[in-house]
Amino acid sequence: MAAGEAAEVPPEGPSLTGPLRPLRRSFYERPSPEVGPDLLGRLLVRRLGHGELLVGRIVECEAYQEDDPASHSYRGRTARTEVMFGPPGHLYVYFSYGIHWCCNVVTGRDGEGSAVLLRAVEPLVGMERMRQRRGEVKGLRLLCAGPGRLTQAFAIGRQHNGVDLVEDEGVFLSAGEAVAPDRIEAGPRVGISVSRERPWRFRERGSAFVSSARLPVARRP
Repeated sequence: MAAGEAAEVPPEGPSLTGPLRPLRRSFYERPSPEVGPDLLGRLLVRRLGHGELLVGRIVECEAYQEDDPASHSYRGRTARTEVMFGPPGHLYVYFSYGIHWCCNVVTGRDGEGSAVLLRAVEPLVGMERMRQRRGEVKGLRLLCAGPGRLTQAFAIGRQHNGVDLVEDEGVFLSAGEAVAPDRIEAGPRVGISVSRERPWRFRERGSAFVSSARLPVARRP
């Protein structure tokens, strides 16, 4: 599939309307705390081959920046973080705690060290394949509720580090329908020991598919 070409969508996802096309590079060329809330409602699209698609609606994410002690980019460029420093619109994938993969969309200016971690999506297309990859998880709520569950369900791993989300046919983000500002909550990020005061975890208020319904959050002004 060439960049900008629409992917065919099976009639499985009731919330899908219109073609699936990659977001433009300009969408990512902004600071991560600005891109983060704007990612909510966008669609994560994964093409597995033979026309098979996995699609999920982003409902939770976390922003990280270079001046942020909790960010991988805080101590500068390394072999591990090179992709995070741009150019924007690429996928930064890393192995977390020796357990699972996490995927981030690179944002900001080229060379900046800015990215947004995808924490949870609402499954829309390809749920049976996601269940197979996740070990026959019952129900839909926990299929992709958490960064490790998300990458497992969508078959995203080391080989996708550096993938161009604007040009690649295997994985990209599509427009979907952005969540209205009054439906967005912001609160402390999880799984970190520093910079907890920054309210850079964004999620759709009332979504059943976020990674933790019990985490206290503050409504965005």
